[in-house]
Amino acid sequence: MRHALCLIAIFGLPLPLFAQQAPVATVSFDHVAISVEDVDRSADFYRTVLGLQEITNRTKIDGIRWLSLGEGKELHLVSVLKEPVSINKAVHFALTTSDFDGLVENLHRADVGFSNWAGTAQAITIRADNVRQIYLQDPDGYWIEVNGAASD
Repeated sequence: MRHALCLIAIFGLPLPLFAQQAPVATVSFDHVAISVEDVDRSADFYRTVLGLQEITNRTKIDGIRWLSLGEGKELHLVSVLKEPVSINKAVHFALTTSDFDGLVENLHRADVGFSNWAGTAQAITIRADNVRQIYLQDPDGYWIEVNGAASD
């Protein structure tokens, strides 16, 4: 009996120390902010090329513009900081569209270049789950993935 109690004390008591704590609060995606050189040029790109709607900048700070990504999510363009930013394709944000073919046609008409993940110009990546995607860059060089998950 004493041996069994020792085993319980050794192996059973430390278990509560390793139990996961329930999170105090849950979190969800709200917005993405990117540093841009010319906030007007960037806002124009996101409005005209991707069709995002500009919304009220609640910070009221000059040099910052907000755009809606839909469903209460936002893109904040910030030109007030002048620090260099390192950009590569792995650092991107992704948008989905219900009309992938229409978006690609609009890019062609607007003479906006895009590529697949490998970097082939004007090519489309088809993921393993058959979702089509392309990559393009905004005026500051940020990579944007646009995929057809909403339509495919």
